Amino acid sequence: MKNHNLFYAFLLLTMTTMVQSQEKITYQIPPREIMALVDVERAPAVDMDSRKEQMLFYYRNSFKSLAELNQPELRLGGLRINPVANISSTLTYYNNVRYKKTKEKEVQTIKGLPEDARMAYFSFSPDETKIAFTHTVDRGVELWVIDLTDITARKITDATLNANPGIPYTWLPNSTGLLVKMLPADRAPLIDTKSVLPVGPIVSVSDGQIAQNRTYQDLLKNPMDEANFETLMTSELYQVDLFGTKVRWKEAGMYIGEEFSPNGDYLLLTTLEHPFSYVVPWYSFPNRTDIYRSNGQFLLNFSRQPLLDHLPVGFMATWEGKRNIHWRADKPAVLAWVEALDQGDPEVEVPYRDELFQLEAPFTGTPRFLLKTMQRFAGVIWGNDRYAVANDYWWNTRNAKTYLFDPSGSNREPQILSDRNYQDVYSHPGNFQTQKNELGSYTLMMDGATAYLFGDGFTPEGQFPFIDALDLKTLQKKRIYQSAVSGQAETLISFVDSKKGTVVIRLESPTEYPNYYLRQLKRKKDPAPLTAFENPFKSIEGVHKEVISYQRADGVALTGTLYLPAGYDRQKKEKLPMIMWAYPTEYKDKNSAGQNTANPYTFTYLSYGNPIYWVTRGYAVLDDAAFPIVGEGDTQPNDSFIEQLVANAKAAIDAVDSLGYIDRDRVAVGGHSYGAFMTANLLTHSDLFAAGIARSGAYNRTLTPFGFQSEERNYWEAPEVYDAMSPFMHADKMKTPMLIVHGEADNNSGTHTMQSERYFQALKRFGAPVRLVILPMESHGYAARENVLHLLWEQDRWLETYVKNRVKK
Repeated sequence: MKNHNLFYAFLLLTMTTMVQSQEKITYQIPPREIMALVDVERAPAVDMDSRKEQMLFYYRNSFKSLAELNQPELRLGGLRINPVANISSTLTYYNNVRYKKTKEKEVQTIKGLPEDARMAYFSFSPDETKIAFTHTVDRGVELWVIDLTDITARKITDATLNANPGIPYTWLPNSTGLLVKMLPADRAPLIDTKSVLPVGPIVSVSDGQIAQNRTYQDLLKNPMDEANFETLMTSELYQVDLFGTKVRWKEAGMYIGEEFSPNGDYLLLTTLEHPFSYVVPWYSFPNRTDIYRSNGQFLLNFSRQPLLDHLPVGFMATWEGKRNIHWRADKPAVLAWVEALDQGDPEVEVPYRDELFQLEAPFTGTPRFLLKTMQRFAGVIWGNDRYAVANDYWWNTRNAKTYLFDPSGSNREPQILSDRNYQDVYSHPGNFQTQKNELGSYTLMMDGATAYLFGDGFTPEGQFPFIDALDLKTLQKKRIYQSAVSGQAETLISFVDSKKGTVVIRLESPTEYPNYYLRQLKRKKDPAPLTAFENPFKSIEGVHKEVISYQRADGVALTGTLYLPAGYDRQKKEKLPMIMWAYPTEYKDKNSAGQNTANPYTFTYLSYGNPIYWVTRGYAVLDDAAFPIVGEGDTQPNDSFIEQLVANAKAAIDAVDSLGYIDRDRVAVGGHSYGAFMTANLLTHSDLFAAGIARSGAYNRTLTPFGFQSEERNYWEAPEVYDAMSPFMHADKMKTPMLIVHGEADNNSGTHTMQSERYFQALKRFGAPVRLVILPMESHGYAARENVLHLLWEQDRWLETYVKNRVKK
């Protein structure tokens, strides 16, 4: 009783103190140097058709407004839905689209687009002569189609689509229309959960089975939530032609997936079923997958997924039964799927974990075995009757394998093309390229028996993207291209024609915005430009940028991207304040942890998410500083999380200090999400920093007791690890000025807004110099212009007060 009284006294004291210390403040804006870089016109997103003959440019605002965030919202089953418009409340819209032929210079305006457009879910028709998209109005979602032959947009439905489950339409394979999810005509009204009284208590039951579920947000909480969730997820399916004529294809159901067979004769339809759960999101609810003929005639039930709230323990756990169900892309109507050979339990020792099957139409025969994978199946690229490529992986060992197999049913043994640590970027063999076949599906790109791989090309000497040709008969590789661009970063996008050696690429430099080009591999000439986007951040073109390499005390190689103010004299070496931004990553070996994936020639993007703005305010900035957390063998990375965290930070400061650029007594650290968690721990367990900025983090790991980030163990298996890593548990030690920021409506797993509120209360109780800023209506990432500008103002004021103008005690 005494302890309880002390606990309640502590709560009363902290809550009273918090009330007395609120600061009445309106929205502020950052200094002009930062504002000049915030209010810029964003370059469009780019899309191309499969033949690379057409280009689409999608434009959107850099920020949303508070008014846009302040929309009706229900949070159900892990979703956030606008129940009036019937679409995700977190969706980001495009407000304009433009078009051009790849070979032409002129970018064309598309006629007939909606006014005050809120467009989303763009998709080429199978014949690539049209583009479909949704347009959200105040009370619903419309379906529109752009005819690319006359560059004109037309509305083909009223605002009756149901986009709550996601993209609300699927193109018919012949491109003459679409299968569309629409609101049922007799849809029941939603229950007002605030005004309706409950009819009984909420009771949850454990049946003795072991279950280890993560800490999810926005789950169902009661029967009224269940009823509303079902109402919002229920649609009727209509076939709609390009003139807007609609015919009902299927009665109401909770449809979450529709996929036509490549020949268009069949439809794979996935439907949510009861019972729902209060502990896992909607995608873990039961569902059934049925096969229909294209005319809507039911053929058969193909599989059922159970409620996935009692999976075996471990990241590699899965369920028994059919999963990864899909159509073979190289066949008219052949289903393929995977089943576990280890009961879905990572603890079961078996030589093979998964098995790949197929079944031909009419799907009444005996399934045919195709391939067994040693680890958990991770996808397949279909080629033809002779060649297909499959991947597997195992998280615990960070191993990934790629298999070449014969799907024809011959007795040829599968061949392992690569067997590697997937965190070892230097050994990455590249990704197989695909192309659209005569059925309209994407299959392995092959010229005869030659396939192609595009690789990022990271090496100890730098990044040199490459293209390899792989002979699938002999497994011999030939490098047909390796980037040797000087002063720029090159990204390989895709082949236009593999036989002619024409490739779409992207080129950029620190001051040149990424633009698209056509490269001729067989000709020694400069690539031809396809776009001409300008640098929106011209005011920082004089900033110095370099990737620095250094070592941790235990020999692990580290890197970071260093920015110095424009005009800074690197000979005189004035001592600058510095802000360091980072995000920890877990590894199982030191070699992979020490590899360099930073390219000094990439374009310098600015966003609220990085600290580069402050180079205009006289700071050195070390962005994306490497923070590996390594656990080799049976040792797990988090067993020495704090020690490695501090070692990473010290190595970074030592490295920049050794260059003579900074005053090491005026260094700040910051991060978002797991980077905020890192920041709080560094300020608690070291004296390396003058101040810190922690945004949208989690600080008490006992509130995520069944694992977090890459921690697979639960709290009761490793309580000392959870406690040691939790800054909340060491609040009495944190004495460094820390700015804590959180979105009021964080939707990320584990980073509830409560994490920052409780941590602030604990820190305040022990007199720590801390400021808590809750951004109204924001989620895990911040979107509203008013909030982002205020965030930048808060960060600038914090850095100016506690770092640049730090008063040493």
